[in-house]
Amino acid sequence: MFDIEKIKIKPLCMQAMDAAREHLDDLVKPIGALGGMEELAVRLAGITGVVKGDYSKRAVLVFAADNGIWDEGISPVPQEVTAAQTLNILNGLAGVSVLCRWANAGLRVVDVGIKAPILHPFLIARKVCKGTASIAQGPAMTRQQALEAMQTGFDQAQELIRGGVRLLGIGEMGICNTATSAAVLCALTGAQVTRAVGKGAGVDEAAFQKKRACVARALEVNKPDPQDPIGVLAKVGGLDIAAMAGAYIACGVNGIPAVVDGYISIVAALAACRLLPELRDYLIASHRSFEPGYALAVEALGLRPMIHLDMRLGEGSGCPLAFAVIDAAMAVMREMGTFSQGNIDAGSLVDIRE
Repeated sequence: MFDIEKIKIKPLCMQAMDAAREHLDDLVKPIGALGGMEELAVRLAGITGVVKGDYSKRAVLVFAADNGIWDEGISPVPQEVTAAQTLNILNGLAGVSVLCRWANAGLRVVDVGIKAPILHPFLIARKVCKGTASIAQGPAMTRQQALEAMQTGFDQAQELIRGGVRLLGIGEMGICNTATSAAVLCALTGAQVTRAVGKGAGVDEAAFQKKRACVARALEVNKPDPQDPIGVLAKVGGLDIAAMAGAYIACGVNGIPAVVDGYISIVAALAACRLLPELRDYLIASHRSFEPGYALAVEALGLRPMIHLDMRLGEGSGCPLAFAVIDAAMAVMREMGTFSQGNIDAGSLVDIRE
């Protein structure tokens, strides 16, 4: 079973990062003019040890699960939608499906805890249990189940990486998982419920206030210990969040950049980093989710999302967009000319980075 004590993550390769910076500063442009794209190229070099990496073999890994807090009446969306939308993803109809095709990315969907029976030839069935219990009444799952979900996430990411994937995005599908994410975020950071809980897939004002009250009650009932991230996941989290945390850890162990999607994904990343702080350097934040708690989580991690489009779809939908930005950064690294090639004297240029 998943043993965090035995997991080691290497620090970034400083030599490759220095080489990437030197190359970027020699390209025909004002020094630092490509801003975050340059920072991205340098970090990718540090993660992989390769200055001009090839990330054409990439995939999005989606974990689907149901959440028992739905029983508290906090969402107008039927719980069966988790299974239905999972099938839509597998059948190529969902947002993440379309965007993965557009980005030439693979897509793997794993059932770690969908309540309803679900069958599909491309679904990876790794159900830990049929959804979690309501966190407003007690623990979401046992510690053993949380560890099993983390192991599942780790193994699924590991399998893709061993198959040649060199860039992995992490996503999810599960009705009410913005509520569990808010509970995990509050438990890990001490954030106020009023700042962490958003409207998710959409609720009226009465349901929104009930959602806030349920998250607050979950924290009071379960009293999760922020010094025990696995315990936090077991008490107030979800099977999807735990599996995503395990997948992020696999990326760090294998020196693979992990692209974070939105709110649920970044809360899972935060939980993983509370277990292994070195993992943070391997994470790439794709887009700034519209969910209010996202800002708290991304600030806690010290990451900067690349894309600001007020998205809140989930599913891993932000990851293929980030893949395109990564492609652009690598095109610059491989194809842009140097000052000597462009017959420009760089001696008069000023470094415009702050």
